[in-house]
Amino acid sequence: MDEPQQGVPRDQWPACGQGAPRERRGSVMAGELVGFVGLGRMGSAMAGRLLDAGYQLCVYDTQPAATADLVARGARLAASPLEVASTAETVLLSLPTPDIVKAVTVGEGGICRGNAVRTVIDLSTSGPGASQIVSKGLTERDIALIDAPVSGGIAGAKGGTLALMISGPREAYETTAQPILKHFGKLFYTGEKAGLAQTAKLVNNLLAAAALVISSEGMAMGVKAGLDPKILLDIINVSSGRNSATQDKFPRSVLPGTFDFGFATGLSYKDVRLCLDEAEAMGIPMIMGAVVRQILALTQAKYGPDSDFTSIARLSEEWAGVEIRG
Repeated sequence: MDEPQQGVPRDQWPACGQGAPRERRGSVMAGELVGFVGLGRMGSAMAGRLLDAGYQLCVYDTQPAATADLVARGARLAASPLEVASTAETVLLSLPTPDIVKAVTVGEGGICRGNAVRTVIDLSTSGPGASQIVSKGLTERDIALIDAPVSGGIAGAKGGTLALMISGPREAYETTAQPILKHFGKLFYTGEKAGLAQTAKLVNNLLAAAALVISSEGMAMGVKAGLDPKILLDIINVSSGRNSATQDKFPRSVLPGTFDFGFATGLSYKDVRLCLDEAEAMGIPMIMGAVVRQILALTQAKYGPDSDFTSIARLSEEWAGVEIRG
């Protein structure tokens, strides 16, 4: 990572776990400067909402094009996550994998070495194991970690209707994170223990994928038998079989044949793998979860990790020899 434009030379940076104690300030209000690392489709939409709310932003992404729109709107572009953490007291993350979250926060040249940061808000789905590692590394530098994984997709990120599962120190949540996160959607504080919010998010994403898998099989059966898929969905959605896939994903992305809901197969596969790994570590069998993981593995192998996870339905279509279109 690049050396920050402000601060001490690289060879004088303190290691994580060292450094003087820091005083935590009061609430972060609109008009103040916050940092944002990771400006993919979700991150850029949430960062845009902060600009709309009047916050100043210092931003970084490995892909310069991802920051262009925000910079054009007045955000300051940083050369590295470390520069963001040496500029802003509160830094938000929206990153794709646990390994990247760990590297950006507590790795060599990570956010933990910043000389301004006091609170890190992780909007990623990184899992409870990674959360505990990151929390320990940041706490040793007197930096609070707030886990805040989100659910609701790109539409929710743009519209401010996400569900945010939150865990971490209550004081840091109430004084620093809550005023910022309220601009993204509905907040659910789960407790102070590191990783609690991540566990809630993994359970949710497992259920979302499972609903898509079983709904795809049922819809393929109905179409193969001669049912109009639109009528079948209408029946299901006023009956006991309704779920998030039949109510949202099928009408929006499967019946039109666009398969563009906005969540990548690779990310869904990662989340389900994380969920099953955590469950196994806790001694909890997940028989049906293992089937969902296999279906996602097949979908990723056939259509690629960048395909939309509604491509799960394409597998059922191929196996049944039908198309679920309306």
